[in-house]
Amino acid sequence: MTNQPAESAKGDLSLDDGGILQLRWPRGSSISEADAESAMRRVNEVCGDIRRPMLVDMATTERVSRGARAVFGRRCQASRIALLGSSPVDKVMANFALGVSRLPCPTRFFTSREEAMAWLALDNGPAA
Repeated sequence: MTNQPAESAKGDLSLDDGGILQLRWPRGSSISEADAESAMRRVNEVCGDIRRPMLVDMATTERVSRGARAVFGRRCQASRIALLGSSPVDKVMANFALGVSRLPCPTRFFTSREEAMAWLALDNGPAA
């Protein structure tokens, strides 16, 4: 697994051996527009010209700002995104983002990491 340097980043981004990006936000995170911009910039840097599936662990995220939701609605090098949460609050936040935003790639909410990873694996592999 390769990790992207943290800089002043809030989220931890890694690329696993199966080619799936994994973005994990720290417990209690309030994600600002700047945090989202930084995360998406790192996703694009790690991927280069190759689009990859991405797991976003938002299980302990407290808040996602309107500006951050707008950033997450832009196209990046993620080919599909699985949002992983664990509580009804996570599901409400994810459904709000999924329902309000026009998303640039297939995106689904999961409470099971295994189900999320299986769905991500349906991606036909990296595409330029």
